This record gives sequence, C-alpha cells and structure tokens, in this order.
Amino acid sequence: MIVLGIETSCDETAIAVVREGREILCSEIISQIAIHQPFGGVVPELASQEHCSHILPLLQRALKQAHLSLSEIDLLAVTYGPGLMGALLVGVNTAKALALATKKPLVGVNHVEAHLYAALMSTLTPPPFPCLGVILSGGHTALVLVEDLTQYFLIGQTIDDAIGEAFDKVAKMMGLGYPGGPIIERLAKQGNDTAYSFRAGSVKEQEFAFSFSGLKTAVLYSLSSPLTEDIQRDIAASFQRAAFQDVLKKTTRAAQKWGISHLLFGGGVTNNCSLKTLFEQQAPHLICHWPTPHLSLDNAAMVAGLGFHRYQLFGATDPLSLEPMARIPFQKLP
Repeated sequence: MIVLGIETSCDETAIAVVREGREILCSEIISQIAIHQPFGGVVPELASQEHCSHILPLLQRALKQAHLSLSEIDLLAVTYGPGLMGALLVGVNTAKALALATKKPLVGVNHVEAHLYAALMSTLTPPPFPCLGVILSGGHTALVLVEDLTQYFLIGQTIDDAIGEAFDKVAKMMGLGYPGGPIIERLAKQGNDTAYSFRAGSVKEQEFAFSFSGLKTAVLYSLSSPLTEDIQRDIAASFQRAAFQDVLKKTTRAAQKWGISHLLFGGGVTNNCSLKTLFEQQAPHLICHWPTPHLSLDNAAMVAGLGFHRYQLFGATDPLSLEPMARIPFQKLP
C-alpha cells in the first residue's frame, strides 16, 4: 500500500509518500524559519498563509520525486492535530479535497503519536510493546505509556513551556536568534555546565510532570551586562544540563515504575547530541530508539507511516467531515 502523508501542524509544509508504513519513497518539506525568524517564534497567521502558498506545488513536487501519479496513491493520511488551528485547516482541507476528487480513503493522524512512530521507522528491529514514549519538541513535552500503535496513556507532561519552547525563549533572551535549540547546543559544547546552579521545576503531587518556566526565569536573572561570549556559553551549558537532567530523571523513574526497558523518542529536541550522550552514559540499562534527524523534525513521512497502520487496523474511519483539533489530550492511565 502506498500512502500520501500531509503535515501542516505548525510551520513546516510537508508531503511524503511511503510504502507499507516504512519505505519512504519521498519526503518533501518547506521550512518557514526565515519567515518567522524576525519575530523570534512562529506567527500563526503567517504560517497559515505560507501553507496555502506552498502545499499544492509541494504535492506536485513530491509525486514527481516518487515517480508516481495521484491515481497510484492508495491512501491519504493527514495530521488533524494537535497544532495551530489555521495551519491544520490547510492540510486537512487539502487532504479532504484530494480524497473527494480521487475517491481514495482518508485517515486522520495524531501529530504527537506520529512523532513516536518516527522512532519505529528509524529502527530495523521494532521494540516490543509496551514502550515508554518520550516526546521532546517545540510544542510538546510528555512521557507516555505506549501499549501499542493504538493506545497511548499519559504519564506526565509539561504544565507550562515545552522543552523546545524553553530553548527558543532562552536563546531569545540572550539575543541569539531563532530557532534556539541548535544555537544553545552549539554554545553549550564550549561552556561550563556547572557554572550556574540551574534546576528545572517540580510539580506538587505530580511526580512525572515537567515545568520549565522557573528554569527560564532563572536564566533571565543570570543575564549580565555586558553579556560576553564566555558567559553565553556557560549559561547555555548550564541551562541545557538542567533541562536534560530533569528529562533523564523523570524518564528513568517512569521506566522503573512501569518495568519498561525500551524508550521511543520523538520530536526535534531529540536531535541534540548531548541528550543522547546523557542517556547512553547515565541510563545504559535502557534501550533508546531515536528517530533519524530527518524524521525527528515535523515531517509527513511519519504521518504516512502511522496512517498506514491505522488503516490496516481500523479502515478509513475518518469521513470527509474530519475536523482539525488544536488539542488532543492523551488517555489517562487505567
């Protein structure tokens, strides 16, 4: 089965063609970083406009890259949430129009679940279920018990900033530009990660919840004038260490509590080499499944891949009345 995936949940317009849930025939992405850079973050209205401009030319480019016509596509899969409502509307309505015109089946895919599936696409040997899902991105930070490809139960999530958002905001405070994650990582490599005693927050009576707003405020209070390059490096290193140590601590505790040895990572923050090294060195008993760099960022290949499995399990359960959802809460633990 050949699946066409569409992803427009935030600021990447993405279309991919995937065979049998794993073989990527093409994966095309148009980034909007240059558009949003002057604002230090994503402007929803601009993101929607850019999606409208790019999605149909990108569809033609993707089909050409895959050496396929639209008639050879068997299934359409589209991100219906969570994400920016205006951005999601572009992708969902494009998918519905294609389904109506071609009479192809349509499935809606949860963007966050697709991020976890990206780790499965990146490994030759799929791990046994249940797994512990670790979602670390600009919009989401959560620990999820993954029973299988249809059941995801929330263990803990951020109560304020997502970890990627915190990286962006810290970079903005220091005048470093956007997106902040790669910049902070680069500076941190040359800094002293014990120069500042930063700590991520804890949440009362929520052992596995995350809170990065206090950590971000601590960075703000540490900024001095002039902000030399050495100080920037030390702040970046200390901030990154505090954020990742918090992720490591809560992830290992959750894995121990639920007796899980396999971790599925998803989201753009998982590209950070220091994060991977931290888990390798301090949690060698856990088997980490990381998405490849291309699949860690927002992309349509992971949407098409998970869409294939959802169709195999449930059929085309999403009619043309499918509507986007800005938020999709995980199920609570039984």
